[in-house]
Amino acid sequence: MFLLRLLSYLPFPVLYLFSDFLFLVSYRLVSYRRKIVQKNLQNSFPEKTDNEIKAIEKQFYKDLCDYAVETLKLLTISAPELKRRLIYKNPEIVKEFADKNQSILLLTSHQFNWEWLLTSGCLYLPMGVDYVYQKQSSKTFDAFSLAGRNRFGAFPIERSQVGRETIKRKNILRGVAIMADQFPGHANDKKHYTKFLNQNTAFFLGLSQVAYMTQYPAVFYGARKIKRGYYETEGFVVSMPPYEKNSQRIVEDYAKAAEKIINQYPAGWLWSHNRWKMRD
Repeated sequence: MFLLRLLSYLPFPVLYLFSDFLFLVSYRLVSYRRKIVQKNLQNSFPEKTDNEIKAIEKQFYKDLCDYAVETLKLLTISAPELKRRLIYKNPEIVKEFADKNQSILLLTSHQFNWEWLLTSGCLYLPMGVDYVYQKQSSKTFDAFSLAGRNRFGAFPIERSQVGRETIKRKNILRGVAIMADQFPGHANDKKHYTKFLNQNTAFFLGLSQVAYMTQYPAVFYGARKIKRGYYETEGFVVSMPPYEKNSQRIVEDYAKAAEKIINQYPAGWLWSHNRWKMRD
């Protein structure tokens, strides 16, 4: 952690030189998960030509490497600098709920750079930010992730403690940030299948369970890359209570919102994740 913190003090131009080197290694030399990336892209965009798929694939690897160094920079970046580089275009949509003392669900997807999106939310939004996370097996990586995300006041909730923390913190005005677009891989995970990126796709039902427990309105924010090192996001209400106990409506709404931003900037999603490792 000490070494990572020292490296994070490097200026952005130097960090992006390192990102360029990572791109050469991951894309050109070791072909990091390229078969998975290519399969995911081809199945998700059957209408695109081979050249279009190749261009998206190449840009994805560039964005992935930029994500790595930008996440490292979270350890030391200043609040004004982070706000300059990721702009919330309409935080007033959350203010409308805050003025009513209404907590919300903050939904997003693994669209670059979601780490900046979460952390800068503490600087823009007129309520506290809790976030649900999966504890990492590596203690160092887990500590690194928490250090960056928590710098400006975000509160971590381990996935296994969501129910308990939801009850404990129910009287705190907050946005509960959840990313639910990865494969629900735990053996006891309940799954809901829906059409997503032209494929029958499993989604984790934990999102609908949290929605039912809290009865919070859900606002979706997705990061869009404007140019290297600069992003913007614009929120919109994606689902409103009441939520019924066994309804998957919010999961369907979430899937549509995530798909929409992926189609707008296809290179920005985490294609290296083996999202469709199991089919219905």
